[in-house]
Amino acid sequence: MKRSWRHWARAATAGAVGLLMVAGCSGRSSTGDSSSGDVVTLKINFWGDFGLQDLKATYEAANPNIRIQLNSGEYNAQHEDLQKKLVAGNGAADIAAVDEGFMVQFRSQSDKFVNLLDKGAGSYESKYLPWKWKQSLSADGKTQIGLGTDVGGLAMCYRTDLFKAAGLPTDRDQVSALWPTWDTFIEVGQQYTTKTNKKFIDAGTNLFNPILGQQPVGFYNDQDQLQMEQGPKVAFDYTVKAIQAGISANLVSFQADWDKGFTSGAFAVLACPAWMLGHIQQTAPGTEGKWDIAAVPGGGGNWGGSFLTIPKQTKHADEAYKLLEWLVQPEQQVEIFKKVGNLPSQPALYTDPAITEFKNPFFSGAPVGQIFPTMAQGLTPQYLGKKNGPTRVAVENVIRRVENKTLKPDAAWAETVKEAEKVATS
Repeated sequence: MKRSWRHWARAATAGAVGLLMVAGCSGRSSTGDSSSGDVVTLKINFWGDFGLQDLKATYEAANPNIRIQLNSGEYNAQHEDLQKKLVAGNGAADIAAVDEGFMVQFRSQSDKFVNLLDKGAGSYESKYLPWKWKQSLSADGKTQIGLGTDVGGLAMCYRTDLFKAAGLPTDRDQVSALWPTWDTFIEVGQQYTTKTNKKFIDAGTNLFNPILGQQPVGFYNDQDQLQMEQGPKVAFDYTVKAIQAGISANLVSFQADWDKGFTSGAFAVLACPAWMLGHIQQTAPGTEGKWDIAAVPGGGGNWGGSFLTIPKQTKHADEAYKLLEWLVQPEQQVEIFKKVGNLPSQPALYTDPAITEFKNPFFSGAPVGQIFPTMAQGLTPQYLGKKNGPTRVAVENVIRRVENKTLKPDAAWAETVKEAEKVATS
């Protein structure tokens, strides 16, 4: 029986693990005036679109002796650079974004970050999803290295015009009903590719990651032991199946060809955590109204979600914390959600009409203020080990070799395990 999007959303809510819906975040909601003195420049390192550009101007206007330098880079490169700067003891940004996939790696080096509890951040614990707060807390519970910005959640973004041209339905409820499982998703992809002679998805890696995010166990268990035969094997098998089905455009995320693909029609659908919405809007503004959002095959899951940290080597810890604290206030979090799609980590905002009633016109009026909060409330996130980030990069590299036909599919899993084990034992 086909299920509507609304039925799917209600089911996800009913099956969600219980989370305490705490009172709204009541911290400081205005920027205030900066103290007098020389101009201080605060550098923020991040990737993609954190929705900071407009907020930068607002904060600088209210704090005339603060200048904010935004440095957006490639996802993996930003984390690798942060690690190098921590080892070197200098050169890190005043505020560094860290993704959940790298957080265990960095929180295990908590002595290299400003302890936000010393700055009064403990008052924010009750305002966050409990698991989100714990993700950036040191093992002994004494050091909080970051405040969460967003959580991922999962859905699927698709081009309605390309679906229509291929004879596929375009209504989000009907599209959601096309692919209750990843097997049926691949079958739909084959139908699309056969009909249009175009690729269906952007990349095998962007199939692997959301499927992995749906599994009970990811790369590592909570003892930091590599667990490749569990969740990773499931995600890898589906990914190779999709590649062999010929539905992948074989693009590399956040590279020029991938960005071009959003406008050229190089692919028709991709996994869409909340943070992906902003990238699509920024990269392909001319496609407004041609996108919509459907349910993800398999239901639920999480992919991504970030934190803002302050490396201890900063010379402006007080100013950096004041800015960080301002960025996570409800007013700014709602503005970021509306502008780039990043879903706040503070569950009280999920019942705020500013979010619940928001429909994104770029995505054909999709009710994003209901879709993504529903997903976030139902999450039971995986444990992500100290070497989760580097392990994911190693596995993605193998997947790209399969896509590039430099590695045969029947030899790919053994190669994947070998490369993952190299990282795990290094």
